[in-house]
Amino acid sequence: MQASLRLLLIGLASACAALSALAGPVVIQVTDAAGKPLADAVALLEPAAGKAMVQPMPDAEISQAKRAFNPRVTLITVGTKVNFPNFDTVRHHVYSFSQAKTFELKLYAGVPTAPIAFDKPGIAVLGCNIHDRMAAWVVVADTPWSARSGADGLARIDAVPPGAYKLTVWHPGLPADSVPTPMTLAVATGELRYAAKLAVSAEP
Repeated sequence: MQASLRLLLIGLASACAALSALAGPVVIQVTDAAGKPLADAVALLEPAAGKAMVQPMPDAEISQAKRAFNPRVTLITVGTKVNFPNFDTVRHHVYSFSQAKTFELKLYAGVPTAPIAFDKPGIAVLGCNIHDRMAAWVVVADTPWSARSGADGLARIDAVPPGAYKLTVWHPGLPADSVPTPMTLAVATGELRYAAKLAVSAEP
């Protein structure tokens, strides 16, 4: 019995290693309506059938300094906790009334006593009751394959096993009530590149 179990475990380990070797990166080039690279876009890659297991990430941080949130867009997985340190000399009142996460950190300075756990997938819009111009977004992914684009507009998702996937690309410049249309991708071995143009402007 022990020998059979040992063979089974070896077989499973070999299968996982084979899948890992086949997994490759998916690189999404995100541009605005004028074709300029778009930063802070989020690409989510989900299996076309079934659901992938997702683990919480290490605690993230969204700070407040010079009366602005940093970073503007934060990408995390379901169950991840976020700290909200205030480095300003004025107090802030951070809140979200979004379906993905509703919370309030009433007027405070320094670091709140406990981080906020984001336990539902979706997009949480952050604001400050004291400073109306402050805004930020938390994208809570229910997939292990996601990425945020940099200044070059590239969002790179590593170690994607071959298969059929649905790709969704979002950006805070899109209308608040818009629902991005998923695109079907067939991922094979090696690198896959995809271009996504969004109807927003890269200009601040």
